[in-house]
Amino acid sequence: MCVSGRTAVAIAASLEQSLHTQKRGPGEALPTVRELAVTLRVSPATVAAAYKLLRARGLVAGHGRRGTRVAPGRVTPASAAPPAVPAGTIDLATGNPDPDLLPPLEPAIHVIEGGLQLYGSAPDRSSLVAFAAGEFEADGISSGSMAVLSGAMDAIERSLREHLRAGDRVAVEDPSFPGIIDLVSASGYVPVPVALDGDGPLPDAVAAALGRGCGAMIVTPRAQNPTGAAITMERTADLRRVLRRVPDILLIENDYAGPIAGAAMHTLRGPSHNRWAVVRSTSKFLGPDLRVAVMAGDDMTVARVRGRQALGARWVSHVLQQLALALWSDPSSGRRLARAAEIYTQRRNATFAALHAQGIEACGRSGFNLWVPVHDEARVSSALAERGWAVAAGERFRIRAAPGIRVTISTLLPADALRFAADLAEALRPARAGFA
Repeated sequence: MCVSGRTAVAIAASLEQSLHTQKRGPGEALPTVRELAVTLRVSPATVAAAYKLLRARGLVAGHGRRGTRVAPGRVTPASAAPPAVPAGTIDLATGNPDPDLLPPLEPAIHVIEGGLQLYGSAPDRSSLVAFAAGEFEADGISSGSMAVLSGAMDAIERSLREHLRAGDRVAVEDPSFPGIIDLVSASGYVPVPVALDGDGPLPDAVAAALGRGCGAMIVTPRAQNPTGAAITMERTADLRRVLRRVPDILLIENDYAGPIAGAAMHTLRGPSHNRWAVVRSTSKFLGPDLRVAVMAGDDMTVARVRGRQALGARWVSHVLQQLALALWSDPSSGRRLARAAEIYTQRRNATFAALHAQGIEACGRSGFNLWVPVHDEARVSSALAERGWAVAAGERFRIRAAPGIRVTISTLLPADALRFAADLAEALRPARAGFA
């Protein structure tokens, strides 16, 4: 590793450049503080300060006696975006909803009120907050304190930042949405993987992760990406018993799919839990360009998030807030969303049946993603691409979980599901794996 510099800032910049250009993988060891200090002829305190800067940026993580190592999920230009879908292939990789199942935007535009938002006005549209409050309350979620954010990731990032500091641990599902893993690492926190099955995070895995001193946990209650897991009532009761031991940990529930998830929402937050946030984004059921999220949480968390928001973005565009409300609350849109949930369920079930007929195991109880265990992600993905299918290799979603591929079935018709399953069976031969 080529490193230079005489100050902590210069050494950190040189190390960061080296990490990017040499493409070091997660877990690779960096020189010890003493070794690098001798090489650069600086004090160990200077090198330690440089490593502290890198930890704060989420590029490296301290591992006690194992030294400082490249952080898992670190964000680089190569890993920030998923691979492009090759031309001529059927896209089962990017995770988008079916455009034909999104509510039409044109009728909603006409309900936007005249006049633009000016400084000094209320940041949140009261009518949107009131409607979302009713949705939360219907799912047993307190709506006493709420805020409007620019999408789920914005809400998650702000909530974490208001409770944690660099080096704190965050429990995340494994496998998980790559954006969450990258966000946690890039924010200077340490992601702690939590294994899950089709019913959600495993209680013993949650207990083990929280036992490592996590300051926060991020959970997807339904339509978990990439596995399609949905937390059941029974699993909710088990997880609440675990969470009762740590009432002050920040619990973030990312309900990004909402009304199209195809499964009921069961919140993990019990009456005694003090720090919590439930985030409901509209991007999957109204469209990714309508990046609006409504967050309910405890008074302190919401107040901190709103306070920091006022120092930067100040508010989410009221044009977007009005469009989101018009589309979300309109009875015709409600019927369309219910129908979309049914169609996604039909397509998911049809794909399951087709895979089962080929002897292929998969996970996915909700949403429009399935997780298929495989031994060799690259080989299977490449073999499917040769047959005209683009799927997402599981490496970007995993920390310690077993290999797999994510298959987005949002636009996969039942007839095509049969052909896909047959092609996947061919791609899997001779290697197969069980879901872990």
